[in-house]
Amino acid sequence: MSQDNLLVLRCSECSEKNYYTYKNKKKLGQFKLEMNKHCSRCGKHTVHKEGKMKK
Repeated sequence: MSQDNLLVLRCSECSEKNYYTYKNKKKLGQFKLEMNKHCSRCGKHTVHKEGKMKK
């Protein structure tokens, strides 16, 4: 996998960077990824949204 497809998932409540993942840009390029994940800072399951990677 190339670094171009790497993205970060941020907690929607506290904006903590918790997860790194890949996305198929051919199929899901125009959509923002949202997942329900556990946030270690909040201590509960929250919606994590796709954020920008700093290069």
